[in-house]
Amino acid sequence: MLPPDDESNAIMSDTPSPAWTVRQVAEYLSVNERTVYRMAERGELPAFKVGDAWRFRRNDINTWIERQYSERTGDSKGRRGKR
Repeated sequence: MLPPDDESNAIMSDTPSPAWTVRQVAEYLSVNERTVYRMAERGELPAFKVGDAWRFRRNDINTWIERQYSERTGDSKGRRGKR
C-alpha cells in the first residue's frame, strides 16, 4: 500500500496504463500478436518502443481505427454518413 502523502503514485495506480502492450493491442483489434509486431515495425500502427518492447497509446490506436474506417468509407468523420 502507498503512503497516504504520496498522491502522485496513488493517482498513477488508480488509472489504467497509458501504454498498451502488443498483446493488449492484438486482443483489442482481434488479430494475432505477430500482425501487430509487423504493422508496428512497418510504421502502419502508431507505436513507440521502450527498450526492445513496443508500446501503443489507446487514443492513438482509436484514432488510427477511425482513420482506417474513414479511408474505406470515404467519410471524413470516420462514421458512415447518410447516402
